[in-house]
Amino acid sequence: MGLSTHVLDTMHGCPAAGMEVALYTTSGDEATLVKRFNLNSDGRSDGPLYDNASLKAGTYRLVFDVAGYFGRRGVQLPEPNFLNKVALDFGVAHADQHYHVPLLVSPWSYSTYRGS
Repeated sequence: MGLSTHVLDTMHGCPAAGMEVALYTTSGDEATLVKRFNLNSDGRSDGPLYDNASLKAGTYRLVFDVAGYFGRRGVQLPEPNFLNKVALDFGVAHADQHYHVPLLVSPWSYSTYRGS
């Protein structure tokens, strides 16, 4: 249980290994950085972002460095690029459940959902 994330690079059809991600707690317009990390070879963090004992009901933000990732992959991006950082704001209502926040991303689009 707890909180986890996973990013798939839909342009190349692979996990977004090495993408930089930041996790924040939020309250109104305020955001407090919890941690920054890079995704592993499977496009995931090396462990849960919060384990089930630490996850609390509330609001959170994950910020994914999409432009940096695709730039490092050698993708020619326009200036300014269409997507820079993708911020996903989400709520945790039931801290006793697993919240998985996947991101499917290309330089021009993204989608997310509550995963399992």
